[in-house]
Amino acid sequence: QVQLVESGGGLVQPGGSLRLSCAASGSIFSMSAVGWSRQAPGKEREWVADIIGRSTARYAPSVKGRFTISRDNAKNTVDLEMTSLKPEDTAVYYCFGWQGGTQYLGQGTQVTVSS
Repeated sequence: QVQLVESGGGLVQPGGSLRLSCAASGSIFSMSAVGWSRQAPGKEREWVADIIGRSTARYAPSVKGRFTISRDNAKNTVDLEMTSLKPEDTAVYYCFGWQGGTQYLGQGTQVTVSS
């Protein structure tokens, strides 16, 4: 059983940046995919970005060019660098990982983009 814990959320002004980090209690080396999703108030959870295999990064169109995902198998972390943030990026951000057909999901961290 792997536990995922997110950190780095907070309040930021439009145009600002934040870096989210996800720490896994176990190894992420064997996970087929790791990534981030988010859920805005009153909306369904949506996929934001992931890394499949060892290094193939994919992004939702709404964040492509602004967000960068990375994984560090040695440190068992998955980070999400977010730049040029917009109010519509406001949401609870969740880290996830897939291993052997099972999805692991963190508790989430709040990101609020507001002036």
